[in-house]
Amino acid sequence: MDRIIKDVGDIQSRLTDHRPVIQGEIRYFVREFEEKRGFRDGRLLENLCRTVLEATDQTMPECSEALQLHLPDVLTRLEMANHMAQRVQQRELEAQEVSKSITDHPVVCFLFDQLQSFTPALQSPRLQLCMDRHRQEWEEFMKEQTLLKEQVDEEHAKAVGRLSAQYSEMKKELTKMAQL
Repeated sequence: MDRIIKDVGDIQSRLTDHRPVIQGEIRYFVREFEEKRGFRDGRLLENLCRTVLEATDQTMPECSEALQLHLPDVLTRLEMANHMAQRVQQRELEAQEVSKSITDHPVVCFLFDQLQSFTPALQSPRLQLCMDRHRQEWEEFMKEQTLLKEQVDEEHAKAVGRLSAQYSEMKKELTKMAQL
């Protein structure tokens, strides 16, 4: 009977006292968590090291080589564009000065006034035809210039878009490298 009471007491304590089982489960969970986290952190550090080595061994030399290869060409193109812009600006300033000096000249003003005072009936038909032809040529020239300007603006917008996309991609790669 004592044995039965002892067995019943053991069974009752096992059924009601869960502390040893729970403590074992907690120890198992903590051990597994620490091991898995340690492996994950180790893999993350290995990936980071591999990415940094790849960047220093491959990407940086490629970027510096591309920079050394293309930078002189870009600089010469930039200098040419700058020189052309200065020439255009100089010509524009000279044209403005000539135009101002001509239109301010009293003889030109007098001749212009005299030309304006002619009525179309007094003008020769040949002169009228020449003026009409020049007016048409001027209008065609201005239309052509407008079309050329639109084409240049469109090409410029495309180039700006390509460069913006390229620089944003490079920026993303740099931030990705910086994060690793």
